[in-house]
Amino acid sequence: MNYKVSEEMSVMEKLGILTDAAKYDVACTSSGVDRKGSGSGMGNTVAGGICHSFSADGRCISLLKILFTNECIYDCKYCINRKSNDVVRTSFTPDEVCELTMGFYKRNYIEGLFLSSGILYNPDFTMELIYQTLYKLRREHRFQGYIHVKAIPGADPFLIQKTGLLADRMSVNLELPTAEGLSRLAPNKHRKNILAPMRQIQNGIKSSKNEIVLYKNAPRFVPAGQSTQLIVGATPENDYQLMTVAENLYEKFELKRVFYSAFVNVNEDKELPALPGGPPLLREHRLYQADWLLRFYGFKAGELLSEARPNFNILLDPKADWALRHLEMFPVEVNRADYQLLLRIPGIGVKSAQRIVMARRSSFLSFPDLKKIGVVLKRALYFITCNGKMMYNTKIEEDYITRNLLTVKEKLPFDKDGITYKQLSLFDDVGFTMQPNIIDTHKAVLGQM
Repeated sequence: MNYKVSEEMSVMEKLGILTDAAKYDVACTSSGVDRKGSGSGMGNTVAGGICHSFSADGRCISLLKILFTNECIYDCKYCINRKSNDVVRTSFTPDEVCELTMGFYKRNYIEGLFLSSGILYNPDFTMELIYQTLYKLRREHRFQGYIHVKAIPGADPFLIQKTGLLADRMSVNLELPTAEGLSRLAPNKHRKNILAPMRQIQNGIKSSKNEIVLYKNAPRFVPAGQSTQLIVGATPENDYQLMTVAENLYEKFELKRVFYSAFVNVNEDKELPALPGGPPLLREHRLYQADWLLRFYGFKAGELLSEARPNFNILLDPKADWALRHLEMFPVEVNRADYQLLLRIPGIGVKSAQRIVMARRSSFLSFPDLKKIGVVLKRALYFITCNGKMMYNTKIEEDYITRNLLTVKEKLPFDKDGITYKQLSLFDDVGFTMQPNIIDTHKAVLGQM
């Protein structure tokens, strides 16, 4: 295949451009897949083999996260790589991506690869390049580490199928929650073209699991599942609409994760919101908290929000907010409540609830016992009793509890002014006053200094 190669640039220069271009894609997470190294190749994906590291804004940095190319035929208004932007364009070759991945892995910089891409020429052409890259990594370099790649909407299903047999996780970014928003900000993309590969991957995963039951050594298709990304704040959809879309994706497409990306305005366009306060990071944070409640706490989107109350309370986390609107259910006796009800108490997480259920089989629990178990009593004390008694003589009133909960400082994954919204870069100078020259930078990336 003949494809466009930016021969005038070094791999170092391409790496600088294409790692920076990939930072707006947040669909990057742990594998959840278990595959031991065979001893003849390099790497593994056993549970302890993938180390996760997160930057201050919560984004995973343990994978080599790059675009294959930032050249793109589409003109999405929110994207830094849209074709109408005057930015430096470049593309890797499959061999260059393999060289970087293997080099970084050998030096223990990364545990795997996250490969996304702009659309070069057409979806089939781009998907073929991604497939070639994975084929070379898996077959020629015998790389057995974690690989997460994008499935390109509109690409030949056969190419997606072949790529899925080499990848651990695939993702198809929905980007905007409604077809109207997609039509307005990404006119070259169509919802059915995004959902079609999502359905194909879902069916492929099911078929693969069935085949493995019959044939132990059958090839595994996308064993770590699929994910997607929703942009928050680029279009006027409210939190209720976003959570409803996420819930449908979990239920109908069996997605592993839905990621929420606070909109960062990198283009000047009349269709985009101004956002004078910067990216809506607190809103993104509340959506992630609510997403956790959907996946692990048994909540439904309709319980957390409604058309009459469409957005989350920015002052309270969604679980505490829900509890305050359902005070008729509290206080709950922790020595008798079932597991699902324990999960709904603010200050009690999944592990704490499991430990409570285990511990109370042998004895009645007291407040000191709950503290040892990991319950956050300063949040839970308004909603629970132990042996029929509350921790303090407190009121079960919404205003009173709200005031007291607000005095408990909440840990947020970003600073109050949001200035830490930044993905770590291979090229950060981490505050050194002496600037490295090009030779120093080259040696640092190649592990020679």
